[in-house]
Amino acid sequence: MLLAVLATVVWSGSFVAARALHDTVPPVQHAFWRWIVALAAVAPLAARQTWRQRALIRRHLGFLTLASLLGVTVYNTLVNQAAMTTSASNMGMIMAASPVLMALHARLGGARLGARRALGTLLACAGVLLLVSKGSPTLDLTTGDLWISAAAVCFASYSALLKRRPPELGGLVFLFATFLLGALMLLPAYAVSLTVQGGFAATPGTVGPLLYVGVASSAVAFFAWNKAIALIGAARAGVVYYLQPVCVALLSYPVLHEPLGGLQALCMALILGGVSLAAATRARP
Repeated sequence: MLLAVLATVVWSGSFVAARALHDTVPPVQHAFWRWIVALAAVAPLAARQTWRQRALIRRHLGFLTLASLLGVTVYNTLVNQAAMTTSASNMGMIMAASPVLMALHARLGGARLGARRALGTLLACAGVLLLVSKGSPTLDLTTGDLWISAAAVCFASYSALLKRRPPELGGLVFLFATFLLGALMLLPAYAVSLTVQGGFAATPGTVGPLLYVGVASSAVAFFAWNKAIALIGAARAGVVYYLQPVCVALLSYPVLHEPLGGLQALCMALILGGVSLAAATRARP
């Protein structure tokens, strides 16, 4: 459980970093360099072992490609795209619904959710809908809220997929392989972005956040999260994810000067209450 807490707290900073870079680094370039930095951080520990297990990697290439696509290529690019038009606080609160989606994946896998978990699911979904609609009955969604909602679905699917990770694939090998495959799948989009949008200036204000998301939010947090999933499962690891909107709000206020309004506070209460309720009872097989 502590590993899941570590990953959640560290990931909170990545939403703040994404928002801080939204007007200086294009989303795809942000994602690409994040994984290049992550590869450089993990390579000294994992490259040799990954090469020794290359036959095993080829055998499970389909699984690794899908995990890379969901957790590396698509998820973080969606987060960066969302940061262009919505606040870090909103991103953190919408992403807090991921544990509910993880519970739904568990239900589709045959687990029973129970009445409390079902009620928690409804409460969290209501909080997300209220947040993205800004309280309007017409459901006037912003583009950024839609992007981060898609990212939440993507991350929950990635977490559920980790349950099927081949046990013979070590944690560092899995991490290095998915980072490498994810970066390779991003390469064509990166080339297009570079051609159309141009590059970005390498300044302390851009390099610093990229180093944070590459080393801390990628190498450290993904290793901790994947290990937590292996030990306690996606549904239970998702319990601690409710910390994320609180951490994001606490970080975004002093760093980005984002205020926390009454509607956001209400939505946070609904989402966190729903997630807590959904997580209070373990799913029975």
